[in-house]
Amino acid sequence: MNMHPVQIFSQGAGEEKAEIARMSSFVGAIAIGDLVKSTLGPKGMDKILQSNDPNCTLQVTNDGATILKSIGVDNPAGKVLVDISKVQDDEVGDGTTSVVVLACELLKEAEQLVSSKIHPQTIITGWRAAVDTARKALTDSAKDNGTNPDKFCEDLMNIARTTLSSKILTQYKEHFAKLAVEAVLRLKGSGNLDAIQIIKKLGGALQDSYLDEGFLLDKTVGVHQPKRVENAKILIANTPMDTDKIKVFGSRVRVDAVSKVAELEVAEKEKMKDKVNKIIKHNCNVFINRQLIYNYPEQLFADAGMMAIEHADFDGIERLALVTGGEITSTFDCPDKVKLGTCDVIEQVMIGEDQLLKFTGVALGEACTVVLRGATQQILDESERSLHDALCVLSQTVKETRTVFGGGSSEMLMADAVSKLAAKTPGKEAVAMEAFARALRALPTCIADNAGYDSAELVAQLRAAHTDGKHTYGLDMNDGEIGDMEKLGITESFQVKRQVLLSAAEAAEMILRVDNIISSAPRPRQPDHRHH
Repeated sequence: MNMHPVQIFSQGAGEEKAEIARMSSFVGAIAIGDLVKSTLGPKGMDKILQSNDPNCTLQVTNDGATILKSIGVDNPAGKVLVDISKVQDDEVGDGTTSVVVLACELLKEAEQLVSSKIHPQTIITGWRAAVDTARKALTDSAKDNGTNPDKFCEDLMNIARTTLSSKILTQYKEHFAKLAVEAVLRLKGSGNLDAIQIIKKLGGALQDSYLDEGFLLDKTVGVHQPKRVENAKILIANTPMDTDKIKVFGSRVRVDAVSKVAELEVAEKEKMKDKVNKIIKHNCNVFINRQLIYNYPEQLFADAGMMAIEHADFDGIERLALVTGGEITSTFDCPDKVKLGTCDVIEQVMIGEDQLLKFTGVALGEACTVVLRGATQQILDESERSLHDALCVLSQTVKETRTVFGGGSSEMLMADAVSKLAAKTPGKEAVAMEAFARALRALPTCIADNAGYDSAELVAQLRAAHTDGKHTYGLDMNDGEIGDMEKLGITESFQVKRQVLLSAAEAAEMILRVDNIISSAPRPRQPDHRHH
């Protein structure tokens, strides 16, 4: 009988089994968690992200999703954590760092339990019971002021302040919280963030940023065209305004006289003129095109007294169509079937040294523009990310009006409930539940560590307060002590906290189930048969 090992996989394929596979998963996921851990909380630090591409500017950020999106990760378990961070960002906009840190802490606990010879399935059973209890405790502690407009507006301000306190805008969080809440309340509960435009302009300081009612387009009007239009009827288009080129590679036109070239030019001009006349017949007084308009059509529009705006990028015309109530058109043969956008006034305004077009009285009344000012491009980019996070969380809170307390209060509340469940549970599942509670307590520990305070002392005090039933207590990072989050106004969205808990637990459970990593063989390089 032949005892040689049988080769199942193709040449070059790899396999990691049992303990090695599990260790590889744990190490990769924990490394990702440790990378973003220092950015957590109001006193978290920033990271500089530098690209090899000379055209890319460097980024300075403490946003977990941005950091993880920008780094290349080869470890499969690490990729899972990057994905949950991205999903958290897409779903609720905030909590991207918290979800990764919680999943990382759960896996650290799981690593110790597995090395103590507790089977992964036993750990998962305990964790599932712990998640149910934690979610119930979080739901029971949530407050809902959705029916009281004044209190709900105060809740939104508190949530905006709490969200912005861990960002670059923390110094001016009052100003930006008010700005974000005003913008979201204009949406009247629709939650359509496309109606809120953010424009970044270098110069000035962060506190010079403001909210402008209406829509701003970062473009200028053509030469000799009206600079202000009242009762505007806007035709929004995505069409080439030059002559239709022959789209055949290498095609040529041969003529036997110079006069024939002049005839060709005249014919091209006539085609352009026909297109402009078709556009004018739509009974519009403003024409906005995604593509270039060129000099001759621009002159024809000026002669007709129309305002023509060229090269409005695709995001620009999509948003413009949304806020003015028009449709994007490509052909102009049926004017009666084209829906024009409307607005009261279009005029030029100056921001810093740049001229922009302001659309006032647009059809979509909730449309508004936030103009961000700042000293450097990096500050503007990070401010936009911070404000976007706040707007996402606020729009989610308008839909799901329940709120919970921040500052590590909710995590300690859930950990307390899970510990009580573990005390009543017989068997090894209780050990897994205790581990889950420890992972939840690791979040306030990170927040305190990042602020330079004694985390062991603060978390011990906080744990004692929650055991006494003071479930509104959390960490006050301004004074470095525990405090009542209700009085301090540190509030977070229930939706964000619930998503952090569920996503982190599911991701950690998925990684814990792995007992084999099989990697496919690299693609063999083909010999180069080209003749040099």
